[in-house]
Parts: sequence; structure tokens; C-alpha cells
Amino acid sequence: MAKIALFGATGTIGSRVLREALDRGHQVTAVVRDPAKVTEQHPNLTVTTGDVLDPASVAEAARGRDVVVSAVGGGDGPGHLATIEPAAKSLVAGLRALGDEAPRLVAVGGAGSLRTPDGKQVWDAEGLPEFLLQIMHAHGDALDFYRTVSDVRWTNISPAGLIEPGERTGTYRTALDDLVVDADGKSRISAEDYAVALIDEIETPKHVGERFTVGD
Repeated sequence: MAKIALFGATGTIGSRVLREALDRGHQVTAVVRDPAKVTEQHPNLTVTTGDVLDPASVAEAARGRDVVVSAVGGGDGPGHLATIEPAAKSLVAGLRALGDEAPRLVAVGGAGSLRTPDGKQVWDAEGLPEFLLQIMHAHGDALDFYRTVSDVRWTNISPAGLIEPGERTGTYRTALDDLVVDADGKSRISAEDYAVALIDEIETPKHVGERFTVGD
């Protein structure tokens, strides 16, 4: 059983990470700006107020925990640009403040920087709308930052090219920097199975200090 501080618990991915963690017996503290937005109720769930963009708030939420999970988003493209990389820097700064007592960080990433079978990157595809490119590059900038960090134990998990609510199958495939695709060249995963992979990584760490990706 892990003690998890979860930022972004009310989002599409974060809410499924919350449910998966609780279902598997972990203790979760949901760190949110508005506690009223957390409708989940569970004996192992605590809800507290905090701000992922404030390193002091991060440090307070992280103290005494085993893992900090960041599933924060930014809504639209500009929102992601204003949130994702700044959140990464705030999370690392907050954990650094705890020194040797700092928990591990597991952050939800993006698919844009993954390599496609033709050797390019997802965000190089023609015709992508500007808002989507902004979201992809916001996550890419955060990953670039994480890769400069050696004094905090971090893991960044990129989803498949398409992630949306769906079925929890409990199965998935992984890669490091290459997009996971099926026999038809499609790349997808349900938010539920993404949450399975994230909690699996918490329970059995395999990717400390690196990015990996999951797909069905």
C-alpha cells in the first residue's frame, strides 16, 4: 500500500487514476483547488486544498507520502502552455525542498514527442490544429525539463496517440520513446487502462528517471 498525493484528481485521467489507486488499496490524498469538485468518497481518500503551481504547496502535500502523481491539465492549448511545464518545475522544486525525504514523482505526459513508425514525431503530422500542437508542445517542454533533473526520482508516462474514456481491460503494451501502435497502425488506450499502467508503475517501479509510453 502506497501513500499517494494526487494533483489533478478531477480530470479525465486523474479521476481514473484515483479510482484505480483506491480500488487497489492505496491511500490517496487528492490535492485540488476546490475540494467540492471531488465527488469520490472512500475510506482511503483524503481531500485537501493545494496548488500545483506553488512549490510550497507541493512540498506540504508531498510530505510523508510515498509518491506524488501529477495528472494536471490546462483545458485548451494556451491553458496547457501556462500549466504543464510550470507545474513540472513547481513539482520538482517542492520535492527538492524535502531533500532525502522527498517521495517519487509520476507525471502524466503527452504523446506529441513520441516517434512514429516513419521516424518522425507525432507532432510533425500534417494538419494538426494549433490548439493540439500547443498541448503537445507543452508536454514536450515539461519532458525536456524532467530530463534535466537528476536529484528527484521522476517518471513521465506518455499515453497513446488517442486516449479517451473506455473499458478497463487491465492489459497494455509499453515502449520508451516510440509510439505504441496496433496491427492497423492505430495508437490508442483507454483512460482506464492508462490508469492501470500508472498504478502498476507505482507498485513495481521500472522507469525511474525516464519517460515511457503505453498503448493497447
